[in-house]
Amino acid sequence: MEYDAEKLVNSILDSYKKYELTVKIDSESILNKDVLISVMEEVRRLLFPGFFDKNQLRGDFLKFHVGQRLEFIQYNLKKQVARALGDLELCSGCGRSAREQEAEEIVAKFMEKIPELRESLYYDVQAAYNGDPAAYSHEEIIFSYPGVFAVTVYRIAHELWLLEVPMIPRILTEHAHSVTGIDIHPGAKIGRSFFIDHGTGIVIGETTEIGDNVKIYQGVTLGALSTRKGQQLKGVKRHPTIGDNVTIYSGTTILGGDTVIEKGATIGANAFIVSSVDEGMKVSVKNPELHFSK
Repeated sequence: MEYDAEKLVNSILDSYKKYELTVKIDSESILNKDVLISVMEEVRRLLFPGFFDKNQLRGDFLKFHVGQRLEFIQYNLKKQVARALGDLELCSGCGRSAREQEAEEIVAKFMEKIPELRESLYYDVQAAYNGDPAAYSHEEIIFSYPGVFAVTVYRIAHELWLLEVPMIPRILTEHAHSVTGIDIHPGAKIGRSFFIDHGTGIVIGETTEIGDNVKIYQGVTLGALSTRKGQQLKGVKRHPTIGDNVTIYSGTTILGGDTVIEKGATIGANAFIVSSVDEGMKVSVKNPELHFSK
């Protein structure tokens, strides 16, 4: 079947004019997702040196490699942050050079956080090893556990979120979501020694607060009780607070900004919780009755 090429081209161009929200033409502030992922991978190589390099990382040249990676991150991330700032007109009335200066300051602050990120991830990896008898080494966890990858990307993105960088933190965490099936909003606050076991289907919303030494399994949702008001809820505490030393088993849904799971609580599988749970409580769903027939 043949079609009228000129008619189709004109129809598509008309749709660009009609639905402008989905068009980005003649813009100097287009973010490059591939570059952002490359920057994230270079940060990850700094956080876990020697694990994700294509070639052996030799100690004799370590200082060179660290400096080279910092230069790559600084150059490329600065350009992307400047574009993100320009896209949302956060620097209204100022030119490209002013946006680049602001971006350079933001990236410098981010890079200073890398040693702290390494410390946080050390405790995350240790928590995964201590919490999973199926783990035979820390190396296995760093190389292969999707939860560690998702948490690593989250911790990188969260630092950019705290620096009020638009869009980029979400692009990074949604990349991790697409790779692992684990959806962690960069705005969530997550404490030390956080362990995600298995991980697929986990959702952690923007205003979630999680304490130290928390362990959650696949299919857990820490979500909002209702999102029907949409943008009216922006900035409102919509997601639950999880205290220290809490374990949440698979398939559980915990909703609401007023919902607090206090420290030391254990939430059994497939629970649906919209109210707070006291310290040290164990919550479980009564086993459904099984019927067998031929």
